Amino acid sequence: MSDTRYEKLEMLGADSPVAASPEEARLERVENPCDVDYLIRFACPEFTSICPVTGQPDFAHLVIDYVPEKWIVESKSLKLYLTAFRNHGAFHEACTTMIAQRIVKEMSPKWLRIGGYWYPRGGIPIDIFFQTGEPPKGVWVPEQGVAAYRGRG
Repeated sequence: MSDTRYEKLEMLGADSPVAASPEEARLERVENPCDVDYLIRFACPEFTSICPVTGQPDFAHLVIDYVPEKWIVESKSLKLYLTAFRNHGAFHEACTTMIAQRIVKEMSPKWLRIGGYWYPRGGIPIDIFFQTGEPPKGVWVPEQGVAAYRGRG
């Protein structure tokens, strides 16, 4: 017996190429299987994009936390969406907030926050944070657990 909630998923279990850009990438969603508030966390310690000025690669450790409403993001589609940034030229601020806004637009979570912990560019690490408001009462929201950049020390 198959669960009809998953019938519309096209990427999971299929050969799914990486989109040429984040705008072309699809995010698939599934009905939230729970009727209580809880937190979902995605950590992407090897996120990459391209500096729009120099064309050099930029690297970040992203942590995405959200409390779903009706929808949860299907993780393979999120992985492919994030991978589509590897040839995308944008500053750290634009990449980080673009990801958050896309998830909010397509999943309509009760709450979302993203931490973009970018590795140094020009000797300066840049951390970008975005949040949609206060998390729902009673939801445990742990620290994101990414240490401040300490160089070689």
